[in-house]
Amino acid sequence: MNIPLNAISNRLSLRPPQRFALEILARICEITPLDKEVDLAAALETVKAEFPTVTDFERDFPSLCFALATGVGKTRLMGAFIAYLARSEGIRHFFVLAPNLTIYNKLIADFTPNTPKYVFKGISEFALSPPEIITGDNYESGRGVRAGQLFDEDSVHINIFNISKINSEVRGDKAPRIKRLSEYIGESYFEYLSKLDDLVLLMDESHRYRASAGVKALNELKPILGLELTATPQVEKGSKSEAFKNVIYSYPLSEALKDGFVKEPAVATRENFDAKNYSKEGLETLKLEDGIHVHEETKMQLELYARENGKEIVKPFMLVVAEDTTHASAIKAKIEDESFFGGQYKGRVIEVHSQQKGVEKDENVQALLSVEDRNNPVEIVIHVNMLKEGWDVTNLYTIVPLRAANSKTLVEQSIGRGLRLPYGKRTGVPAVDRLTIVSHDRFQEIVDEANRPDSIIRTGVVIGRDIPLQKSKVIVAPPAVVERLIGPATPESEMKQKPLFTEPEEQKVAQTTLDVLQEFERLQSSADLKKPEVLEKIVKRVTEAIRPVQGVLPGTVPEVDVAKVVAQTIDVRNELSIDIPRIIVIPRGPTNSGFRPFTLDCKSIHQQPVSQEILIQHLQSNERFRLRSGDAVIPESRLEDYLVRGLMDFEDINYDEVAELLYDLSGQMVQHLQSYLKTEEDVLNVLQAHQQSLIKHIHSQMQDHYEEDPNTEYEVKVARGFTALRPNNYSQLAEDKTRHFRTTVDDKIMIRGMLFNGFQKSLYSVLKFDSNPERVMAVVLESDPAVIKWLKPAKGDFRIYYSHDDEYIPDFVAETENARYLCEPKAKNEMQDEIVLAKARAASLWCQRATEHAGGKPWKYLLIPHDAIDETKTLAGLAATWEYFPR
Repeated sequence: MNIPLNAISNRLSLRPPQRFALEILARICEITPLDKEVDLAAALETVKAEFPTVTDFERDFPSLCFALATGVGKTRLMGAFIAYLARSEGIRHFFVLAPNLTIYNKLIADFTPNTPKYVFKGISEFALSPPEIITGDNYESGRGVRAGQLFDEDSVHINIFNISKINSEVRGDKAPRIKRLSEYIGESYFEYLSKLDDLVLLMDESHRYRASAGVKALNELKPILGLELTATPQVEKGSKSEAFKNVIYSYPLSEALKDGFVKEPAVATRENFDAKNYSKEGLETLKLEDGIHVHEETKMQLELYARENGKEIVKPFMLVVAEDTTHASAIKAKIEDESFFGGQYKGRVIEVHSQQKGVEKDENVQALLSVEDRNNPVEIVIHVNMLKEGWDVTNLYTIVPLRAANSKTLVEQSIGRGLRLPYGKRTGVPAVDRLTIVSHDRFQEIVDEANRPDSIIRTGVVIGRDIPLQKSKVIVAPPAVVERLIGPATPESEMKQKPLFTEPEEQKVAQTTLDVLQEFERLQSSADLKKPEVLEKIVKRVTEAIRPVQGVLPGTVPEVDVAKVVAQTIDVRNELSIDIPRIIVIPRGPTNSGFRPFTLDCKSIHQQPVSQEILIQHLQSNERFRLRSGDAVIPESRLEDYLVRGLMDFEDINYDEVAELLYDLSGQMVQHLQSYLKTEEDVLNVLQAHQQSLIKHIHSQMQDHYEEDPNTEYEVKVARGFTALRPNNYSQLAEDKTRHFRTTVDDKIMIRGMLFNGFQKSLYSVLKFDSNPERVMAVVLESDPAVIKWLKPAKGDFRIYYSHDDEYIPDFVAETENARYLCEPKAKNEMQDEIVLAKARAASLWCQRATEHAGGKPWKYLLIPHDAIDETKTLAGLAATWEYFPR
């Protein structure tokens, strides 16, 4: 078991291809000597024996290429390489090459602590002693030279240099600046590095400069190992490409697409499109306009996804590829003209190309680098072959190529910069997971290219069918309780009733009360909110929440009877809500293996505190010791973390799957220590001094509680007695009007895009339906005198899981005097579908547990075929025929 590899993989959350690459590096360290005097031929034969794709190191030292697709995480892998070599092999010196200024600056930021994308976040050794970062801009100060420096003999030194700058310095057979004598160190920094016996060279995007004069000069550094990272392991020579001979691991884009690590590329056109009907200028305008349609639809879908899932809203942008600089300027003028969508993109477009100079170039480059920032107004970027590696944005969603190219080149060159996912993984929402190329005239060519087995394109979308030609907007529909208390937030609700509170101060108290009530959802039911002792606590919390930070003068703000407003708010809230208990139903279906909860046997644990002097000496020596031993102790915020941090290093433990168990067992151990040690200081002392033995004690007992194939179908947990209803978020075409729910809708019309209002019993005043039978079901619920209230639940209102991470959301929840119902209208031909039945079983179990929890009204689950629903039906009539009972 390779504990350092497992620890680094867990703490950096490496993806499978990154971990596999790290495992390969670990194996290389085992089979080849990391030595400046290595026999190159012998080392190559050893590597070839296990990794036959490596036929030549192509350097004067062992050098291996890891070819990972764009967007998979080459920089994080580079960090993992450094962390592993430092911890496992004791290597302290690294030299990182960047191909250009953009990547050079990005690497410096990513290797600097306390930055957003810090690559060593979670690596305990580097938390105590962060690596020293030496760059092409500061090396002459001598900060990379250890001689004469105190307390850093064990720290890691990472040198980051820009190879393009070195290339410019060696023109005319000149020596690069790094080779020039430094008065500070008495020799050149290059000479100092070349004498190190543990220098490792890492080359980012190595295909860009592989055969450059600068790299040839760096061969003289004689590193013990070279590690190359690139997405394109070949060198272009004229019209031909020459593949690398030292590729030890390849994870191509096709695999990344299959595994879901990058966006899904798609090509878009219009239905029945014929390029012969358009002039060149007309086609260009059409592509730009349709690019905007795709862009606006994507923008709306991203906002919708973020609001529904509590994520940060991503601001997408569109990339236009121009033929040349003159063409780029003409495109910018066209997009910003009043005739192009009313001039609404004026000031939202930038050009970026090599002909720009001075302030204009600096401003545009800065806008380009910050294009992910929502405060940056840029939505459209026009470029002429300038966007290269290193421009790592996650919010590029639409590409409009206006430059001539064959279909394969068009695809490969266009999508490279737009594959990264903004949320780190796919969401299951097509528009959020898709990168769209708008290419009407090349659509069929690209689709044909897509049908090739090795193609990276797998889908096509049609503008006007999949992408609406009209602009859409996001409608935020609050629950009816909010509208009744403080008024409607959207004109679509058409609420006629005057809100209960009209004064701003009262509205603030009411809204604060609704927020505070979420802290009391662990009560048995919402009726408990009216109990005097509970009501008193709520009033106190609301009073604290609305109290201004600074005092206000009496009479300047109208006084509010907080207790009265709170009581009225609770009454309205209970009237316009259905108690949905948080009963989490999780399948525990057949699995291959797993650790099970158990009571830890701590009878043999009686470790005592060591003397404070020994403990201090222990910590101090580990700070200066080579941290690869893993013995350094880092202060933790929770006592359990001293044990959890070590347990997650074991090869057989997947932290994400057993985190709860690890904390439970560690908590039991901490409680045991607290039971016989006198003070918390003694407990902390024992956890630090005896950390490894305590960890091994827990892990050894875990092996006795490792079980295979549990057969229990579901696990049920009751977490809350009721839950607050949240605003619903819908998309609607900007020109579309909201319809009354009783309006007849032709089954052939796309009802999913429509909004409906006019409800009297619904707990939301504005709703969408997936089908016309659903709309008719709403008519049934509104018309039935027995129905008191009903709602269409949203994601997160129920926690019913029918297949591991797959959440089931019932279509309707309705309440009568005698019962509560979950209702699921389904097409007749889907009534026996395996997934439909799996959802029904999980929902039926949920109803059973909810009834046991709440008492009183029973919960029932109805699975109703579409053709059984019409406006003459009642809920009781449907329940009599279609209540689901699991077999």
